[in-house]
Amino acid sequence: MEEASAVISPHSAGESASVHNKLNKSPGLIGSLVFGVVLVGGMGYAISQLGHDLAGTHLASVWPYVLLGIALLIALGFEFVNGFHDTANAVATVIYTHSLEPHVAVVWSGMWNLIGVLTSSGAVAFSILTLLPVELILQVGKGAGFAMVFSLLIAAIIWNLATWWFGLPASSSHTLIGSIIGVGLANQLIGGKTGTSGVDWAQATNVFKVLLISPIVGFVCAALLLLLLKLLVKKPELYQSPKGDQPPPWWIRGLLILTCTGVSFGHGSNDGQKGMGLIMLILIGTVPTAYALNHAIGYNQVQDFAAVSEQAAHVLSAYVSPDAVMGDARSDLTEYIRTKQFTPNTMLAARQLALEVEHEVVTYKTLAGVPADQQQNIRNDMYVESEALRLMAKADNPKFTSPQNAVLANYRKHLDLSTKFIPSWVKVAVALALGLGTMVGWKRIVVTVGEKIGKDHLTYAQGASAEIVAAITIIAADQFKMPVSTTHVLSSGVAGTMLANGSGLQFATIRNIALAWVFTLPVAALLAGGLFWAMRLFIH
Repeated sequence: MEEASAVISPHSAGESASVHNKLNKSPGLIGSLVFGVVLVGGMGYAISQLGHDLAGTHLASVWPYVLLGIALLIALGFEFVNGFHDTANAVATVIYTHSLEPHVAVVWSGMWNLIGVLTSSGAVAFSILTLLPVELILQVGKGAGFAMVFSLLIAAIIWNLATWWFGLPASSSHTLIGSIIGVGLANQLIGGKTGTSGVDWAQATNVFKVLLISPIVGFVCAALLLLLLKLLVKKPELYQSPKGDQPPPWWIRGLLILTCTGVSFGHGSNDGQKGMGLIMLILIGTVPTAYALNHAIGYNQVQDFAAVSEQAAHVLSAYVSPDAVMGDARSDLTEYIRTKQFTPNTMLAARQLALEVEHEVVTYKTLAGVPADQQQNIRNDMYVESEALRLMAKADNPKFTSPQNAVLANYRKHLDLSTKFIPSWVKVAVALALGLGTMVGWKRIVVTVGEKIGKDHLTYAQGASAEIVAAITIIAADQFKMPVSTTHVLSSGVAGTMLANGSGLQFATIRNIALAWVFTLPVAALLAGGLFWAMRLFIH
């Protein structure tokens, strides 16, 4: 693949010379000190909270702690690379319009990424995990589970670093999804006819649709927004390119800073979650006593859970077939999740597991009171029950009524509250990794987005249009619990505004970005699948 930085923009030698001078400046002593204080403080908080959580665990050897440390470093390494690969998109427009000094823009963007991460729900994180083979999630504390997490993270890091080196705005979301698919396919091939599952293609199709549509939305909507601005806002200065290194008028500057803020917040809220889900898998696998169940669920919430469980069991009882045969409830539901084949035993298993989980939880009064050796077991029961009900809600058989669906949805909400949670220190650690990555490697992608997509310099209106569309798209996707690519939406938005403005496009760069988009999924899948296969030779 041709290196994108070798494509020289017609405006890079003259109009962008002042930008390059700013890009090469050091952040200064004050900026470095402020970031250093935030980094040290955040790391101290994360480490202290992790230590507090681990204080109550009693593991037979030091090996799980070593494994935990290695796994967390790799997971945070993914977020670090995500930071300097993706977050740079958010600051390109404010830098190339001289609305903010580069290092001020990076710190500002990092701060709003932090806020986005801290206020995120975690829904996107767990929606991505549903793509993984169910048996690997249930066995995440064993060799196959760790091979899964390590291989997909390492593959994603390798491809992100490769595309960053060439200055290509490739998608970290796309990369991670490809890695997950590679692991799923490899798991299925390795298992052969032993019943191991691969990729949940129905869920993967939904993710593909979002990843495919989002750049089209970015391109078309940003172009239309620019044309609408030209029609409604008759301010000539809005449609000009920067002159020298002078900042734009205050109202334009404020608009561009606001749009940068929105994209940064959206990136943190959506992209930051992708590493969180994997970190939680790591924590559950290594120290289930502390992280398998949400220990914040107290006595009153357990009583509420018991009541909701009874309601759900009553709904499920109405659909139990007289031909059903009692077996192992979790195994029967796991088979249903794996094959998507509904049998007479499926509904009986769902009702039975609901009653078993209710009994276990009520017996121990709080989730923190569940014995250490039962935490992982109860968590797996809850996870399987929730996933089975999720699939049933989308299937033609059985056909629940609207009131019944509401009861089961409420039950799933209670199940997920017990198993799908993210501690605050994980959010802080991910936010710091994103911020540190942004501080280190932002220049390459910034130059590509700012100079190498269009033939003319980015105007103020173009920058604002691209970022407004990107921010709205990312935040909307977060509400629908779907992963979306900040890179694809913003870079396609910039291209759309260039076309709408008649500025022309640098097709060499567009070609390279398109090639990266096309090859990301298969290359990441091959890398992750190969790594998973190699690790499974040594890890059992």
